[in-house]
Amino acid sequence: MSIIFSRQCEYALQAVLFMALQENDKATSIRELTGKLHTPYFFMAKILQDLSHKGLLTSHKGPAGGFALAKLPGHITLFDIIEAIDGGGLLHDCVLGFPECSPDHPCALHEHWEKSRDAINDVLMKKTIEEMAVAMKKPEYQKTEPVFVDRGDFGDTE
Repeated sequence: MSIIFSRQCEYALQAVLFMALQENDKATSIRELTGKLHTPYFFMAKILQDLSHKGLLTSHKGPAGGFALAKLPGHITLFDIIEAIDGGGLLHDCVLGFPECSPDHPCALHEHWEKSRDAINDVLMKKTIEEMAVAMKKPEYQKTEPVFVDRGDFGDTE
């Protein structure tokens, strides 16, 4: 589990990245996602509904239905997904959770966290899902344990 993002946010990032790697913008079923990402079905269903309500995904009904990206992958940043699931607190909140922490009333970690937070936010607000998908296709990712199980591009895990 990440020290910055909730489990729900991690799954959302993985699901959107998985969809970006699909050919021809095909809809991806919840069952396929949960099988490939090893996530709980109903938990993933809720995440995908949330992303759909926030305008990041579209849902398609029927036998070939599922979820697909609502925007081009180059128009979705990592921060868009994080904000949709975890909110924008990462941009402003105190790392220790003190509500009164501010530049005028800093906590003991404020100055250190502020620099780190700003650097992290800069990456999250600039890095797109398209850039991430392109990076995932690089050979160095294919030599390690596959991120998405049973995906030919990343090797076989069985």
